[in-house]
Amino acid sequence: MAFAAALAHISDLADYVAASPSSYHAADSAARRLQAAGFTALDEAQAWQLTPGGYYVVRDGAIIAWVQPEGATASAGFHILGAHTDSPGFKLKPKPTTGAHGWWQAGVEVYGGPLLNSWLDRELVLAGRLVLRDGSTHLTCTEPLLRIPQLAIHLDRAVNDGLKLDRQTHTNPIFGAGDLADADILGELAAAAGVAADQVAGYDVLTAPAQRGEVFGAGKEFYAGSRLDNLSSVHAGLIALLNYARDPQGGRIAMLAAFDHEELGSESRSGACGPFLEEVLGRIQASLGAGVEDSARAMANSLCLSADAGHAVHPNYPERHDPANRPMLNAGPLLKINGNQRYATDAVGAAAFAGWCEQAEVPYQEFVSNNQVPCGSTIGPLTATRLGIRTVDVGVPLLSMHSAREMCGVDDPWYLTRVAEVFFAN
Repeated sequence: MAFAAALAHISDLADYVAASPSSYHAADSAARRLQAAGFTALDEAQAWQLTPGGYYVVRDGAIIAWVQPEGATASAGFHILGAHTDSPGFKLKPKPTTGAHGWWQAGVEVYGGPLLNSWLDRELVLAGRLVLRDGSTHLTCTEPLLRIPQLAIHLDRAVNDGLKLDRQTHTNPIFGAGDLADADILGELAAAAGVAADQVAGYDVLTAPAQRGEVFGAGKEFYAGSRLDNLSSVHAGLIALLNYARDPQGGRIAMLAAFDHEELGSESRSGACGPFLEEVLGRIQASLGAGVEDSARAMANSLCLSADAGHAVHPNYPERHDPANRPMLNAGPLLKINGNQRYATDAVGAAAFAGWCEQAEVPYQEFVSNNQVPCGSTIGPLTATRLGIRTVDVGVPLLSMHSAREMCGVDDPWYLTRVAEVFFAN
């Protein structure tokens, strides 16, 4: 029965990823689910009149949603699951229609830190937002349109001795052939959005793999798909919050904060370094009549579960991992620890996470980097530094992180969701 529940959960995750080819779509898809569940959409430019219930607000490619229970007071505090909506890939440049030698190509720049070779020979879509001359914003996503073709081995006999891709000359995808005067990548995007191409005044558009995620393995225990870093965490937090909203308990406010631009360092108006979360928390506290003393007590009473994907031990590269801590797929979410504060977990947070997992009847694993391998970071230290909220870094273990097609265990996203439910209700 547990495996059936995990399979149903992974199928829903696949649906969410398919509906979320860009950060803007991820925020919009979450908003649609929240609205269907009775959450109220808020406009940042309007006054907020908050009473007990569920709410959400979207800022560009980020979304913050929360459940305010009946018992919430000015000093009650928040339980926040933080995640991010963006993933590495390629972003469309200005003057994006290019080409040579009879081919139509899209001008793109590298976004974040993708495994470049994993994007070769895959059918890709373009997805994101278009802003028209009248100021209106429209989401767009093409059908499979692009491909970055690899050079045949007959033309590079040494390719298997080490593939090296030039980011400028080797990663421009093709989308057609013929007279370049007939090519128009913005026209393709406008047609997909149902708007006039000559009305497009601005755009934020990225590539995404067209192939849907799939369950595989001898026991159907694995899942491969795009954008698991970090839509696996956004989805877990979203499902947990929706479940919690059916019967909210206690006095703390349960919240999902899914930021954009984490893959670039989070320094944007919709990133974790920006003011989005702090402003939302402040407006909620103001609605509860909080003064300076109440706000300080609320932050001291708050916790953040920074959920971002982590690394499982790779069977072909075991030397890249810590010799004593070797996480596996389907063995539970990771508790991420780093002595140099690249993750925000401390002993108090680790003990709390162990308790939530025990209550949820979910196993967990500890992750720490090999001392010779630099450790990545998350929104956790950023949130802890900006707000002073105790933060615990966790996430689903992956293989092939930052590939166009990442891999996780079927059980782990379901485990993370169950822990998040306990975290919200605790």
